[in-house]
Amino acid sequence: MAVQERYDTRPFGPDITAGMGVQLLVLEVLCRVSGLGTIGWLTGCVFAVATWAVLTVALRRTWTTSFGPANRVTLARTILVGGVTALVADSFGRPVPVTVLIAFAAVALILDAVDGQVARRTGTATPLGARFDMEVDAFLILVLCVHVAIPLGAWVLSIGLMRYAFVAASWMLPWLRGDLPHSMARKTVAALQGVVLVVAGAGILPRASEVTAVAMALGLLVWSFGRDVAWLWRAGKGAGGTPVTVVPERAPVGVPVTSRRAGPGR
Repeated sequence: MAVQERYDTRPFGPDITAGMGVQLLVLEVLCRVSGLGTIGWLTGCVFAVATWAVLTVALRRTWTTSFGPANRVTLARTILVGGVTALVADSFGRPVPVTVLIAFAAVALILDAVDGQVARRTGTATPLGARFDMEVDAFLILVLCVHVAIPLGAWVLSIGLMRYAFVAASWMLPWLRGDLPHSMARKTVAALQGVVLVVAGAGILPRASEVTAVAMALGLLVWSFGRDVAWLWRAGKGAGGTPVTVVPERAPVGVPVTSRRAGPGR
């Protein structure tokens, strides 16, 4: 009973609650400054509540003793992604300030290089933090795809949906759940998706150039996923169909090596 009581009263609750409060404050600022409409505001509120609920459940399932500085950076990125989500949702019914949308998305992408560095330098890297970071990345890419798909076509959504399709497939094919070895090519392709979508979403290039750039990014993503799926198939087949775990190049000291990603290409 004492262990359970200690487990339920860990100090990271205020971080998540404060994050939701800041998210609502950002939405209010967008309403007053950028004219965010009702649809965008409601979408942002749903995003804030869903983030709070998912993080609360995820953290209660771990033995993490504190939220940690790296997760706070990722939480800040999540707030920016919530703003992008609200603006994209609002864009279906009214013009939205694209400059603000792209600025939020760009800063969120830049901070993606910060939280990992903070985690490593402070010795607070955890599988949960890596998963949190990855889910924020994946959702931001999906929302940007929705924004870019409005002028370029629904085919752009395949970039954002590919990772979720992989996760769905892994529910039925256990060998897809194995960890992959470190690959700079995979990281580069993943980072390129966000950069290309931000540039295309800004509307600063001719339409033909935007289509070409996004199509090339999609092609690279298909190649990355295909290469990783082939590797997982060979590894899983060699292990009798069971998930294969590959020790990362730098596993945090004292942290069990578990799956740090839910799909290749990310």
